[in-house]
Amino acid sequence: MTVQSSHDRDFVGYGRNPPDPKWPDGARIALNICINYEEGSEASLADGDGFTETALTEGGGGFEGRDLAAESMFEYGSRIGFWRLIRLLSERNMTATVMGCALALERNPDAVAAIREHGYDVCAHGWRWERHQHLGEDEERERIRKTVASLTRTIGERPLGWYCRYGAGVNTRRLVVEEGGFLYDSDAYNDELPYWTSVSAKPHLIVPYGLVNNDAKFMRGAMATADDFFAYLRDAFDMLHAEGATAPKMMSVGLHTRIAGHPGRAAGLARFLDHVATREAVWVCRRADIARHWIATHPAQPGQS
Repeated sequence: MTVQSSHDRDFVGYGRNPPDPKWPDGARIALNICINYEEGSEASLADGDGFTETALTEGGGGFEGRDLAAESMFEYGSRIGFWRLIRLLSERNMTATVMGCALALERNPDAVAAIREHGYDVCAHGWRWERHQHLGEDEERERIRKTVASLTRTIGERPLGWYCRYGAGVNTRRLVVEEGGFLYDSDAYNDELPYWTSVSAKPHLIVPYGLVNNDAKFMRGAMATADDFFAYLRDAFDMLHAEGATAPKMMSVGLHTRIAGHPGRAAGLARFLDHVATREAVWVCRRADIARHWIATHPAQPGQS
């Protein structure tokens, strides 16, 4: 797939003939569990913002000034939820990708140590929760640089992927490529396979993300119980696994430590992971693994650069 610039719209994609990704060991599906680690990067009065972030919480007041309830809900994610999620994964010998906000990880060295111990890769999720659409070009360039430097210090290796918290701005992808060192970005929701695009006359890999298989639906009223979560993830997985007999795809599952980390929701995740474990030809992998595999198996072609 060739795109003329990083922000042209492409309504065609692979069309009726998607490539065979040739996942390792003939897997029918590449499953990537994404843990969004954001607690400590959200807007707060202590960090100089004029309000407390209440998005994706159990229902903070949203009033002007400091919302102690919402702050405490965020803290639950880093204090409790994160540990529950990684326990569920480690008990099943499954890996994951951490979509990490740099400032949040700076504020919890113990979580960083666990990420290292479990071998999770970290996809840069920005310096803080902020809208890159509202940043000037120089300001955004500085944020990307600051994020990379911070994550390199805390994790011990630079991030290989980039994913904005509120969606990319018109300059983001170009600035990510300009920064260099990234294998991919995930600021796209338009496919179930990676694809190449061209940015500043250079080939650049997109590993699409998805908000459909995501625990944020609990906070938006689309899900209420562990069974809702399990059934939705199971059905998506089973459809893709069946299609994978002839057209393998990838599936991203998005988790937030302050959402899926609660017991009544984590139970649904556990059922889903156990369901996955009963199926053959499944590659449970990190996001960087998908990028590396695609680069090696489907390298960019001359027309894509």
